[in-house]
Formats: sequence, C-alpha cells, structure tokens
Amino acid sequence: MSIRHTTKARRGAAATALAAALALAVAGCGNGDGDKAPDDGAGRASTAAKDDGDEQQPAADSSKTIGEMKGPGGIVVTLHSAVRDDGGFVTVNATVTNHGSRLFNAIDWRSKETEVKSLSSVSGASLVDEKGKKRYLVLRDTDGQCLCTTGLSGIKPDESRPLFAQFPAPPKNVTEVDFQIPTMPSVGITLSG
Repeated sequence: MSIRHTTKARRGAAATALAAALALAVAGCGNGDGDKAPDDGAGRASTAAKDDGDEQQPAADSSKTIGEMKGPGGIVVTLHSAVRDDGGFVTVNATVTNHGSRLFNAIDWRSKETEVKSLSSVSGASLVDEKGKKRYLVLRDTDGQCLCTTGLSGIKPDESRPLFAQFPAPPKNVTEVDFQIPTMPSVGITLSG
C-alpha cells in the first residue's frame, strides 16, 4: 500500500471518528422524554411577556386596600397587598391613579443610583422597619433593572395603572413597615404571608 492510500485512509478514519463524536455530543445535549418537565405554559408566558416589552407583575386584587398615598398633582397610590413569600421576598402590589389635570411621569420615583437603568419606574421605593432601624430597597436584577413596575410615563388624567415592587423580606417577626416612594408621603402597612 502506498503512502498516498494510507494518508487517505487515516483522513477518512479521522473524519468518521469526528462525525461520530459530534453526533454523540449533540445527542447528549438534548432533553430526553424522561427528563421532560411538565408543560404548564408558565415558561412560554414568561418569555412572551419579555419579548413584548411588558414587565411581569403579580396580579393585584384591587378590591382590597391596605393603605393609600396622596401626592402632589392629584397622584394617588392605592396599596392592595404586601405579601411575604417563602423565597425571602416581599411583593407590594398597588394602583397608581392620576386624579390631576396633567400627564404624570414617575421620573422622580426612580432611584438616584447610577447603576439602575429603569428610568420611569418605582425603583426608588423602599420598605422601612422603624423598630429595627432598617431600610429595604427594591431588588435589582443582574442587568441593573429593578424588580418593579417600569414605563410609568404618560399617565393621563383619570388613568390608573398597576404598580408592583419586590423587596428583600424583613425578619419574620417584623410585620409592620412603612412603604415609601419619593415625593409621596409614607404609609404604614402590614405584611401578610
């Protein structure tokens, strides 16, 4: 056998081995039927909300009121719930209503931190534990976005929009906190959950 035939045979064997290795690697990356998670639609809804540019927010039961903040220009924030979850977070749900005569933009409600990218948001909100002398700020994700309602601009007179903000939870023995938003008076609320 000549050197030329031997070289061709080696190249062919190497190509076959490489193709087999790639096929095994691709097969190993798949999600087999036995590993398939139940399809409850939550993953698709979450992705769809992000793709559409809508923020994800827990649904607020607007029939309940745990507090109310009345600010300048006829702006009213009605608090519906402040729920502590098992993951160590508190989610505050509310509705902001413009009872004034001019458009409202929540630019003054955002945090003054330069790393926070959410402009028209409630990223400046906080929970204050007066007894424990601690302030809990709105959580941020790794991209610098707040875990809160964003896009709070152009709220027309007599228009209402849902609002939420998520905070680290105070210790379990803390049930009473003050909810604060810049430019608005603070309001005492009771944590549930």
